[in-house]
Amino acid sequence: MRFRKRLFEIIEVAEPEDKPSLFYDIFIIITIVISIIPLAFKETCKFFEYSDIIVAIIFVIDYILRLITADYKLKKEKTYLSFILYPFTFWAIIDLFSILPSLSILYDGLKLLRVLNLIKTLRVIRAIKLFRYSNSTTIIFDVISNSKTPLSAVCTLAIGYILVSALIIFNVENDTFDTFFSAVYWATVSLTTVGYGDLYPVTTEGRMIAMVSSLFGIALVALPAGIITAGYMDSLNKIIEEKIESKNKLNEKSKSKSEYDTNKEKYIVKNNFKFLLISMEY
Repeated sequence: MRFRKRLFEIIEVAEPEDKPSLFYDIFIIITIVISIIPLAFKETCKFFEYSDIIVAIIFVIDYILRLITADYKLKKEKTYLSFILYPFTFWAIIDLFSILPSLSILYDGLKLLRVLNLIKTLRVIRAIKLFRYSNSTTIIFDVISNSKTPLSAVCTLAIGYILVSALIIFNVENDTFDTFFSAVYWATVSLTTVGYGDLYPVTTEGRMIAMVSSLFGIALVALPAGIITAGYMDSLNKIIEEKIESKNKLNEKSKSKSEYDTNKEKYIVKNNFKFLLISMEY
């Protein structure tokens, strides 16, 4: 139990005073960076292939270590539930998808993953693993998790708005939009205010609908950003307050200890002086 707990402390994001854990984090970060370097090159070589195999082995070991210490991470009342649920957590899924591209090289049975260059696409997911070691990213994930209700409401509103806009423009612009999917694509692009320009209304009615859709889209897109920003600032303020409180407690302890040491020295000096006077009398 002690060994697994210490193992969990090492593989988790390091505390400043935990040197082995800090070394492990740096090692994994370097491994992730090395694993995504080949994505910058169109051609492959033996070095990239061998490095990918080594990276895959490291990622597999890391995944296994995190799996066997999942009970310390999830802290379920029934220990076996932690081991069952862990593979379905966000970071476990990211870890698994980071391993799959390399496994397709190691085993011919997984070559199906090479369809449509999916291997190269999945390797990009490895970069997401870096966010595990970012305090800011951790705070953002916590904010999103704590703001599920308002974000879900905004997401539902956005989907509804896209579908309604698509239905309206699809019926108004029959010649421009051949399929309903094209109308949904246009509504999504308009909602996010991207505006690629490959599809656009040509009639006066359609353009009026596009203007209204874009104006409402700006307000709708700003809502989740505001929710996340507010939550992020609240979390930062809490962290700062906790650090200040912790620092104040530490200062109080140091001050109390200093006062105790001073009083102790005074007591010793005073008693020594009394002892000296008594000795002189005798």
